[in-house]
Amino acid sequence: MESPRRPRLTPVIADLRRQVRALLTEAGPAPGDALVLVGFSGGADSLALAAATAFEAPRAGLRAGAVIVDHALQAGSAGVAAAAAQQARELGLDPVLVLRVTVEHGADAGGPEASARTARYAAFDEARRETGASHILLGHTLDDQAETVLLGLARGSGPTSLQGMKPVGGPILRPLLGIRRAQTRQFCVDSDLHPWQDPHNDDPRFARVRVRQTVLPVLERELGPGVAEALVRTAGQLREDSSALDDLARVLSEQLSEQLTAQLGERADPGIRLEASRLEANPPAVRQRIIRFAVEREFGVSLERVHTLAALRLVTDWHGQKSLDLPGVRVERQDGWLIFTAPGHAPSKGPSRSHGTPRH
Repeated sequence: MESPRRPRLTPVIADLRRQVRALLTEAGPAPGDALVLVGFSGGADSLALAAATAFEAPRAGLRAGAVIVDHALQAGSAGVAAAAAQQARELGLDPVLVLRVTVEHGADAGGPEASARTARYAAFDEARRETGASHILLGHTLDDQAETVLLGLARGSGPTSLQGMKPVGGPILRPLLGIRRAQTRQFCVDSDLHPWQDPHNDDPRFARVRVRQTVLPVLERELGPGVAEALVRTAGQLREDSSALDDLARVLSEQLSEQLTAQLGERADPGIRLEASRLEANPPAVRQRIIRFAVEREFGVSLERVHTLAALRLVTDWHGQKSLDLPGVRVERQDGWLIFTAPGHAPSKGPSRSHGTPRH
């Protein structure tokens, strides 16, 4: 049987392969029998990524497979997923998984885009558990990053959203964040690959589609070219600044947090406390992080900005308020301390509360 023709090495093919190679080398698993999976839909971005990964992974001593998530949101989705699986196998990816998910549509799901994303990432976790894969590679491009930052700006989401997507986020790798969407399409042309066109990518009901088709083109037309690149540069700068603040706040959180040591019979009274005056001495951005990291470390709860601001009002706007019940933790001010306990564990009063020991 005649072997498949290898595509001519064009600048676009070389660029994408280089990006995949760099991230697999810098952030991927150690060579050997390690497996990585490409999140694959058959669209141009994931198709270009899959082809580049199929080429580069063996050269890095890795095996490469694919995971296709069928969101079951449109008629014929199972057939689309099956076609994508066949295309992944033809690229040489193995194993190839097809996982069908249920996308919640209720008011609490956060909208169709958010609920589909939640279901998709849950499927990625399942695929990793099932195959033992170390990482999932996703085909998000520079254009996706710019859209994410612009949507975050419009929603007033704060620095976390404005940082955009990270190239490395735990087991998730995004090698194409420096690649334009037009380049992935050209990669497919140069490689004689035929991507699937997802009709949802042209559906103006979705905010991201409106940003892609209308908002960014208007900005480019009115402000000049390079808006997408500028948004991505801004995200990178915010990630650097936020990382520095996070590092500082983590250290201070460890230094300022004291474990509660009072006993309730044979049962330890769980919780921590922070001295209000020392907490208030820090800038607002650092105060919020100190509380968030302290609570996360002690209770395994991730507080949102609205929750940390509510807790801080017990410091900066103190006038004898009662305790606050936040998600997974209760907080109250007592004798100049901000005391955090698990729900249902009210802190002891007066001298029965020891000063605790600093957590290092």
